Amino acid sequence: MPNSSTTSQLKPNSPKILAVVNGKGGVGKTTTAVNLAAIWGQNQRVLLVDADPQGSSTWWVERNQAGMVFDLAKQINTEKLGELRQIIEYDLIVIDTPPALRSELLTAVIAESDYLILPTPPAPMDLMALIDTVRTAVKPLGIAYRVLLTKVDSRSLKETLEAQNTLLELGIPACHAFVRNYKAHEKAVLDGVAITNWRGKNAQEAGADYRRVAEELERDW
Repeated sequence: MPNSSTTSQLKPNSPKILAVVNGKGGVGKTTTAVNLAAIWGQNQRVLLVDADPQGSSTWWVERNQAGMVFDLAKQINTEKLGELRQIIEYDLIVIDTPPALRSELLTAVIAESDYLILPTPPAPMDLMALIDTVRTAVKPLGIAYRVLLTKVDSRSLKETLEAQNTLLELGIPACHAFVRNYKAHEKAVLDGVAITNWRGKNAQEAGADYRRVAEELERDW
């Protein structure tokens, strides 16, 4: 659950704000933001905010002429990002953030968030960078968060289990669910759809991964 100080600041009808954060690129941040927004958008009013100047979420969503089950807003203005809680038309706001740990943009997003999702591959170098992010930029703020292991090799789960154990030993909360590295994710992006709406090889398995993540996060916050 979000910490008590954050919860006490929530206004009636104000949305819950979740940011997908990592100081590195290429870790599955946009994939996580879009797919979670699509899953939660099936039964909630969801806004996906693309706060990354690269605009990857926007590019993905705009490829879908039929539209998604959530709304999209491109916003890289720090003052506007600080006003997200005033948007009462939504139950949930998911934010895709820039891969720049010390940027003013990311600082503004984190300050406005109730919960942080930190995706990372389980490879040692990626994991160590993520641990540094948690220690320097997340823990000091007292915001609730969970690490999500992404791009997991489905043929060997040893590295993933070791990564989860490492995080556990360090007192860093991590999702039990993880996201396997299927080509289906890349193809879903090119087709402009969420993985849960894509049809092709391993689509069912890839979609199930994110459904498990979404369910676990809902239980936690």
